[in-house]
Amino acid sequence: MPPLRVATTDESTTGRMVVPAARGDASALLVDVLLGGGTPDGFRAAAAALGARYESNPVDVLYDDDAQLCLTLLYELHLQGIDGVDDRWGWDPSLVAARAALEQPFDTAVRAVAADRVSQARSGFGEDVVGALWDMTAPTREPGLSDFMASDAGLEQFRELLIHRSLNQLREADVYTFGIPRMSGAPKSALLEIQIDEYGQGRLDRMHSRLFATTMRELGLSDRYARYLDAVPAVTLASLNALSYFGLHRRNLGALVGHLCAIETTSALPSRKYSAGLRRLGYGSAATLFFDEHIEADSVHEQIAVRDLAGGLVDDRPELLDDVLVGSAACLALDDLLGGHITDCWSRGRSSLRS
Repeated sequence: MPPLRVATTDESTTGRMVVPAARGDASALLVDVLLGGGTPDGFRAAAAALGARYESNPVDVLYDDDAQLCLTLLYELHLQGIDGVDDRWGWDPSLVAARAALEQPFDTAVRAVAADRVSQARSGFGEDVVGALWDMTAPTREPGLSDFMASDAGLEQFRELLIHRSLNQLREADVYTFGIPRMSGAPKSALLEIQIDEYGQGRLDRMHSRLFATTMRELGLSDRYARYLDAVPAVTLASLNALSYFGLHRRNLGALVGHLCAIETTSALPSRKYSAGLRRLGYGSAATLFFDEHIEADSVHEQIAVRDLAGGLVDDRPELLDDVLVGSAACLALDDLLGGHITDCWSRGRSSLRS
């Protein structure tokens, strides 16, 4: 991974993604295309072959560095953009077709890891989406990663955790905003209420993405958007890509809402533990403010997200019930996979980042 260093305060969290190192044949072709040296049809063929590789075992695509990096770059063309890359590539027919070829096994994989939670929710709560979401996201009694961070984690482990989270947190709320023009009435109002808080009520210094950037700087990390893209493994990118996949496709509106519900209902308690862990290491309010803010804000947001947003959306469009549950379950399942990767590496005395 890139060497850890103390970041200067003039680095921007809103910059375009720097072109990363390729992780296989397909991503190498894609990088070449984006930088003007390759043919999009060649990448399209490579992406189709890569996607077809996972027809029989789609879940394995979640751990494929080449496939996940391709999806990350293709999605980024529709988000903050890639440094030195023409934005028109986002709608190039060959790249759109290549993305669809990779999304086919990715969608199957995401639904597969979510399936057990969705089945349990449906069997226990039927059409009651609010009850199902509360049950699905209820805290467990088993100690998890946040407990370890509170009581035992050292500075390097906190840095690793922030690096894993940075790709999403430095753009926090942006992908969920795609849901606003796709809704109307009370659900739209509920999403707007959440998003306004996420964007700091119009105050730049209170934007949650800015608060996370401050935490990164306080721990000696760069706060530049996607600075650590080369350092994170495929399972981290898969979690990021699931949210992008839900947000960029209108047909996934229910899953996008469910994903947001899972984030809002499972954030407050871990945030309290992360904040406690940083204070244990001697850090003050500048480092903990991001987590402290989420202890309070998400305790309110979870009610709005589950009852007003998800509940209201399913009242208006009952056919989206299963999609809402899939989005929530997928968020939880992918978070478990990432947490398992991190704790397994640490238990072996290894970094959870790519070397």
